[in-house]
Amino acid sequence: MDWLHHIFQKSPEIALFLSLAAGYFIGQINFGKFQLGGVGGSLLAAVVISQAGVTIDNGVKSVMFAVFIYAVGYDSGPGFFNSLNRKTLREIAMAVFLAVTALITVVVCAKLFHLNKGLAAGLAGGALTQSAIIGTAGDAIARLGLPADQVKSLQSDVAIAYAVTYVFGSLGAIIVCVNILPKFMGQGLREASIDAERELSAGASTSLAAGQIRALPELVGRAYRIDVSAGKTVKAVETLHQDMLTVEKIKRDGKTLDPTPDLTLQLNDEVLVVGRREAVVAFGANGNEIANVDDIGVVMQTRDGVFTRKGMNHTTIAAAREVVDRDLRHGVYIQHISRAGQPLPILPETKLEHGDVITFYGSPKDTKRAVDAAGYELPNTNKTDFIYMGVGLVLGLLIGLIVVNVGGIPLTLGSGGGCLLAGLLFGWMRGKHPMYGVMPSAASQLLKDFGLAAFVAVVGLNSGLQAVVTVKQSGMTIFLLGVFVTLFPLLLTMLFGRYVLKYNNAAILAGALSGSRSANPAFGGVLDKAESAVPTVPFAITYAIANVALTLLGPLVVGLV
Repeated sequence: MDWLHHIFQKSPEIALFLSLAAGYFIGQINFGKFQLGGVGGSLLAAVVISQAGVTIDNGVKSVMFAVFIYAVGYDSGPGFFNSLNRKTLREIAMAVFLAVTALITVVVCAKLFHLNKGLAAGLAGGALTQSAIIGTAGDAIARLGLPADQVKSLQSDVAIAYAVTYVFGSLGAIIVCVNILPKFMGQGLREASIDAERELSAGASTSLAAGQIRALPELVGRAYRIDVSAGKTVKAVETLHQDMLTVEKIKRDGKTLDPTPDLTLQLNDEVLVVGRREAVVAFGANGNEIANVDDIGVVMQTRDGVFTRKGMNHTTIAAAREVVDRDLRHGVYIQHISRAGQPLPILPETKLEHGDVITFYGSPKDTKRAVDAAGYELPNTNKTDFIYMGVGLVLGLLIGLIVVNVGGIPLTLGSGGGCLLAGLLFGWMRGKHPMYGVMPSAASQLLKDFGLAAFVAVVGLNSGLQAVVTVKQSGMTIFLLGVFVTLFPLLLTMLFGRYVLKYNNAAILAGALSGSRSANPAFGGVLDKAESAVPTVPFAITYAIANVALTLLGPLVVGLV
């Protein structure tokens, strides 16, 4: 063990990356139907590795958590601000309910097992994984007017109880939110996320996982040999199908012709038509589809355009179609529309607003014309805007430094709450002004995955040794009380959310529940299982409330025990 300790002293980062590798390996192991997941596995592996004696600078933990929570806020910002309405009263009620039940649980346990103020506050801080309680409880103890040695002893008890209970506090929240809740709801987190996405998009589209494509795409191209359409002009054919298809290419007697509007189609002409599936199918209803299309193939393109056309804000798609000249919209189809990162249904009554991102489909020249007419083109880039990201993180960390004293109780969002708030704001602004603040989804996912896993591993490495030593010295009483304080309020709040607040979607309830407990590792596990940003909206709301409400438990426990 000494050689391992020596290695970790020379290079503590080895312990960090070893915890991540071993943790994710452990997290993939199935124990029956239970799987710990990468986040929980990293925490467990870090606790074991910590027994060799290793310390990671807490600055690493702070940086990793800051980038994780900022990325979470950035991705969920558009949805968060769009959801600020009376419906969010559910999230507020859930966060308050958990804080109240947790306070009652801690106070009752302290009374029954004769815990002093320090142990009770540390129990709350560790079992609820709210590190800020150590500070607020310690400050409250210092204000009791006790002798200095007694104050020091009680503050030491806060740290001891916190160290003993923190590990299961993190692990227990993961178990409840990631494993127990989906089984209780009878709905997997991934399936629940797909259902929620479908509902949010008004059934316009179904979320696709990586590598999935639709068997029946909305926009298709087909080649036909002309029969019943002979004698009609190109414009007449397109008008007959309500301009839902376009004749892109014509081949006659081995020669390629330009499909001008006045060109008359002749018997046995080979034509390539592109458009919405129902119109193309109707055009070829009489058969005569041809497979050999090498000579009449056309390269199609998609372009993202930001809608800023003057005088057309809040205009429906149907009204825009009537206003825009036919020659301007000829050969162009709307493939997707998103607003502040959320998909919109492509329906005649859907209203377009400035800032909406419209994905156009058609030939390169047609889509370029459409993008220029709609507003401006959104560049397709995979480079992160680090200026935007850096300013956002700086602002978040500055917000976290703000402390407001209310009745002698210091209230602060902390670095986590500050970065979450900044991420929400900057993500929302990115949704309104898509030209700025680019963060590709892959980059955002890396920040979330690596940031959270490294944060959890550092916690395990720094607190695991002390927790094991203290358990050996003090017995299992504090640890078992921590298990109860971790699980009981969570399970009670889960039932409250399901039956009183009427949460019917497992992914949304899991996000709200993990946020209500300010349980970042559990939330990371929820995101990992859901493979979707759906849980981030309720999490962002409940987390912001819980970060303040649970911090208040420190002085409240000190005062009530």
